[in-house]
Amino acid sequence: MTADRGLPPAIVLGVDSSIGLTVVRELGAHGVPVIAAGSSRWSIGGHSRFAHRNILRPEGVRLADWLPDVIAQSGARAVIPISEADLLELADMPAMIGACRIASPRHEQLALVLDKLNTLARAREAGIDVPDTWQPRAGEDFGATAATLAYPAVLKWRDPPAMWDRLESAGIAFEKAEHADGAEMLVAILHRYDRIGLYPLVQTWCQGHGFGQMLMMEDGRAMLRFQHRRLREYPASGGVSTLCRSVPLSDHHAQMEKSETLLRAIGWEGPAMVEYRHDASSGRYWLMEVNGRLWGSLPLASQSGAHFAFALYRRLVGGVAEQLASGYRDHRARYVLPDTKRLIEQLRAKDLSAGEKLREMVPYVTDFFRFDTGYYVAKISDPLPMLVDLAGVIARLLGSGI
Repeated sequence: MTADRGLPPAIVLGVDSSIGLTVVRELGAHGVPVIAAGSSRWSIGGHSRFAHRNILRPEGVRLADWLPDVIAQSGARAVIPISEADLLELADMPAMIGACRIASPRHEQLALVLDKLNTLARAREAGIDVPDTWQPRAGEDFGATAATLAYPAVLKWRDPPAMWDRLESAGIAFEKAEHADGAEMLVAILHRYDRIGLYPLVQTWCQGHGFGQMLMMEDGRAMLRFQHRRLREYPASGGVSTLCRSVPLSDHHAQMEKSETLLRAIGWEGPAMVEYRHDASSGRYWLMEVNGRLWGSLPLASQSGAHFAFALYRRLVGGVAEQLASGYRDHRARYVLPDTKRLIEQLRAKDLSAGEKLREMVPYVTDFFRFDTGYYVAKISDPLPMLVDLAGVIARLLGSGI
């Protein structure tokens, strides 16, 4: 529970993840009464001391049939969704329900960031480098094209949400990203999708490290900026950020201007992350994607002092006197469970020497003793979400069905 500062309530949809938990903590710390809506009893955000109220979302019920009643009962003035699925569903609903504003772009804006080919085209127009990209088509000679590519290659769906139901109906697991070390491996991955006749994009691998620039856009201008570098990812070849560090706004200034230009060209309003691979040796940045929602490494921004969730709330509600901080501190944030999976992956890797494995293990351990590192879930002043998260992991491992 938080002190009553007279601010209107906000509903946070999707408090099952560390992103939703961060939004609950940040809004609650600013005195916003937060209604935390999760999909299970293990929804970590609902167990935060910063949650004013914890509610369970009814299974199989559309938001349009459930959310208006919650808004009316709670007096909420803002709804903040976390997942792309909720964003898409909310885009079909009115932008306002009574006096409550919904933080979801309309379908036209969402389509521009969800469709990677459209995003890449806009990025080129903004002067941003993009990876060489191939969209395979049914009936095409995959082997002939694959033989001309540079490797490793990365496979990603052009519009992931559009593929979820198609893949599930065909009994094919959705993969956010896959890697191919050569033409034979690439063709084998592509043929896995023959039964649906649709194929992921193939992009050439870009050297460097993961680098993200986050902006809060209002009326075509960035009202809040933040940037970070990924230090570790799971899988190690590229995936979820498991350890990241804030980067001063004095660095990469020209690229930040390009990121803002891109979002302005798209007509984006609200928070977004422009994600790159940055090669420090050449100084080049390659666009990976535009994340048109609150992103996975949001805990780092929030802990550093860049409060995007509160900025979004202020924009939705209006009339909030408290101003946003103009800067942020040097900080690191760690996602322990995926970071542990990464260590296990590296220790099992047959192509790593004993010395290389030791160099992976030492920072994994010593990072627990760094004072400049926070955690995506664990927080001494708000311990219950971590305990609930651990209980949920144990319950799933035991298959108890609790």
